[in-house]
This record gives sequence, structure tokens and C-alpha cells, in this order.
Amino acid sequence: MKAMSAQDTPQSPLIHLIDDDEAVRDALSLLIGTVGLRVQSWSDPHAFLTSFDRHAIGAIVLDVRMPGISGLTVLDTLIAEGVDQPVIMLTGHGTVSMCRRAFKSGAAEFLEKPVNDELLLEALQNAVRQHIKSRARTQTDAITRARYAQLTEREREVLGLIVGGLTNKEMGRALGLSPRTVETHRANLFDKLEVVSLAQLIRAYAALVDGDLSA
Repeated sequence: MKAMSAQDTPQSPLIHLIDDDEAVRDALSLLIGTVGLRVQSWSDPHAFLTSFDRHAIGAIVLDVRMPGISGLTVLDTLIAEGVDQPVIMLTGHGTVSMCRRAFKSGAAEFLEKPVNDELLLEALQNAVRQHIKSRARTQTDAITRARYAQLTEREREVLGLIVGGLTNKEMGRALGLSPRTVETHRANLFDKLEVVSLAQLIRAYAALVDGDLSA
């Protein structure tokens, strides 16, 4: 495993590079470092699967053909374990069926060796941007779920009716409550969900439904 350079900062995205060819690892590590990305290279895919940082923001560059275990098998393992870093596959002997298999298994990109420098860097930068957005959405969903958990059962009923377009009077009739009581529940759920407008409330509700968080 190759050590990271001293100028790398913990804040920069981390690229894991798995290839059994030392010359390839060295060359690609230098290339990737030119755009400010940290690189951790691995010659042994088993060691990578056991020890790599699953929490880091970044991406994975994975050679298809390696002794002992193929890159496609490593990819399948990553997907099965729920690893969310985007994976870019590299191969010197690519075929249409191999490319199709990689994308079907969840690869973000499939590039042939000798890899074009610009294509690889563009793919990596796109992958990192996508990963940052994905992690941000995950964090937002977790916050929304935690806020939703604070709602009472009655507040959850009111939330559903608000999103359904009912007025306070209509909600009161549906729930057997006075409009004033409905307004109290409405104010409480706005406060607990930390939203200040109907549009924000609807977005929060949509996140709950899309993530199946309201069950």
C-alpha cells in the first residue's frame, strides 16, 4: 500500500486505487494528485476490502483483471456491502459484455487502458461531486427522519392532511378537532420539522415519502 504524500490534507477527497501493477499505480497516483485529490493505492484487493475507509468522501478506481480476485467481483462485494463511493473500472482487455456487466453491477464509469488522462480525471471529478451530493442528501434525510420522529401521531395526521391541501376547518372536521386545535398542531409540527413555509414542509414530506421514512 502506498503512503499518502505530506501535502495531502484530510479535507480533500480520497481516491482508492486498486491495481496489481506497481507502475500503473505510481503513474495514476501522480496524475490524480495533480487535481488536488488524495490517493491511497492498493496492490491487494483483499487488503483493500478489509481495510479501506468507507466513510471518506471520494471514489474508487478499480482494475478489472487482477490475480486471485477480479475487479468485477470486488465491485459486486462493494455494492453488496452498501459502499457508496462511486467506482470507476479500468481494463486493458475490455469487451462490450464486460462493460455491460460493470455498469449493471453499479460501476460509475468503465475506461480502457492505457487510460486517457483527461477522461480519467474528468470521470473522477464527476464521481467525487456526485458522492458529495449523495452524502449531503443522506445527511439531510437523516435529519428529516430524526425531526419527524419527534411528531406525535396527531401531528403526523395533520401533516398528511396539510400536504393533501386541506384547510384548518376541513382538517378539523376530518379529525373531529376545532380549527384552533388544528392550528396548534400545525404550529407544533412546523416547529419540530424546523420549516417556516408550506413549500419547505412539502419538501420535507416528500423526503419522508421518497425515503419511506413515514412508515
